[in-house]
Amino acid sequence: MTREETRAVNIGGRWIGGGNPIAIQSMTNTKTEDIDATVGQILALERAGCEIIRCAVPTMEAAQALKAIKERIHIPLVADIHFDYRLAIAAIENGADKIRINPGNIGSADRVKAVVDKAKEKQIPIRVGVNSGSLEKNLLEKYGGVTAEGIVESALDKVRMIEELGYDNLVVSIKSSDVMMCVKAHELIARQCPYPLHVGITESGTLTSGNIKSAVGLGIILNQGIGDTIRVSLTGDPLEEIKSAKIILKTLGLRKGGIEVVSCPTCGRTKIDLIGLANQVENMVADIPLDIKVAVMGCVVNGPGEAKEADIGIAGGIGEGLLIKKGEIVKKVKEEELLDTLREELLHWGE
Repeated sequence: MTREETRAVNIGGRWIGGGNPIAIQSMTNTKTEDIDATVGQILALERAGCEIIRCAVPTMEAAQALKAIKERIHIPLVADIHFDYRLAIAAIENGADKIRINPGNIGSADRVKAVVDKAKEKQIPIRVGVNSGSLEKNLLEKYGGVTAEGIVESALDKVRMIEELGYDNLVVSIKSSDVMMCVKAHELIARQCPYPLHVGITESGTLTSGNIKSAVGLGIILNQGIGDTIRVSLTGDPLEEIKSAKIILKTLGLRKGGIEVVSCPTCGRTKIDLIGLANQVENMVADIPLDIKVAVMGCVVNGPGEAKEADIGIAGGIGEGLLIKKGEIVKKVKEEELLDTLREELLHWGE
């Protein structure tokens, strides 16, 4: 099903599926038991644009910490559970807005039922998560190894297990570090699953490789109308995950708002520190609520022409630079004044 056709699910006041906007998620990398550190990271992620946050719950102390954490944040809180069904129950009791489990590693049917019953009591969604690395032996044998078909069958088995317990407030995630396998798996499950899909390329890697893999994989999946919430999984600062997710969604035309920064790739004509300037501009505009395009060009020769598609831009020369609007030169300023000049224009945009 496309994202317009999937069921709508409420996660702590945030609706996903059913045509609702795609939500951006991340996961804390602090020790959840360290309440101050975890809250600090979540608040920073909120400011960056994170809309749903997940915390690992490996201990009972972590499960109990969720209550205090939730009181100090403003976005839905998801508890990530592996193996111990008691942690899932404790997380729900301490206010988790959703839990993420793999019913296959929770234990016996009775233990899965205990978790489902508690989720049903509190009316919170369960995210059924299956990774390619956790495929059951019988599916590995059936399909001759890890395959998209095996991942989908495993996930749907878990969904049926919870449905048979009388609960269907579900979100489904199927992940693989193999990008094209992940794409195929999402194409397959979208035809068979009415529930919202959380999409991501798991274990995608460091900032460079992880961003490329995520952009390719998420781009293909999302562009087919599949996916209701996403996480760009990176080995690094979770803030980078939010930046990347926003760019992916905006590039696909799935999200508007916020300033888009475009910049030239530099060449022998570049007379300023364009790389540094472009990064400064990107950081500067992060908190300015405009839906426009800003160009940062390194050459006063081609800059104005190349910046025609942008609403406003700057182009650097030797010790000076140009302020450009829709390809037309507006004024010339000293190089050290370029950034402040641009910020002033943006802060008074439309006046």
